[in-house]
Amino acid sequence: MIYIIHQGPIMRYPAQHKQQTRQRIVRAALRRFRSRGTKGATIGTLMRDLRLTHGGFYRHFRSKEELFVAAFEQGLKQLAHYADSAVKHAPKGGELKTLIDYYLSLEHCDHPADGCPVAALTTEIGRRPAKVRSTFLNLFIKHTGRTAKYMPGANDEERNRKVRLLFSGMAGTLNVARLIADTGQRKKFLEDARKFYFDAVKQ
Repeated sequence: MIYIIHQGPIMRYPAQHKQQTRQRIVRAALRRFRSRGTKGATIGTLMRDLRLTHGGFYRHFRSKEELFVAAFEQGLKQLAHYADSAVKHAPKGGELKTLIDYYLSLEHCDHPADGCPVAALTTEIGRRPAKVRSTFLNLFIKHTGRTAKYMPGANDEERNRKVRLLFSGMAGTLNVARLIADTGQRKKFLEDARKFYFDAVKQ
């Protein structure tokens, strides 16, 4: 005699749950990448800390590199959100200065794990193959294009060129500021940098 054991319906997670889990992984990875770099943030540790299985990672990403791209893009979206919030409270005509002040603030400098992914990860990205770098470059260009409207310039091409140079310079400045151990000196360095960049681009 054959007995059929009824196990009940197979529970499947809705698509929304999968997307939420993916976002949890991306957000956690972003913080780790910005603070430790990709080599210092292993998939096994990341998934364990999120109380997810290592094998479950591959239901969402084909590789750590794909996660890195997703995290970098998420970091730029966060940066854009913070910048947009700052601009909303800026006086008319003061949007550009507000953006520079926000980016080169002591708070942004002192919290790399929550800050700009370009400043935190560009050096590491620069060591990757050209095809990989082009993906990050396209994300960078898309991001800077959002703020080009606040730049002075005769046309869109000039404004886009200037905002890319501004953003690149400020990211490098942020990295140098993070080398300065003394808080007072670091604060003064950032103040000087804010004035320098604003004077440079307002022409």
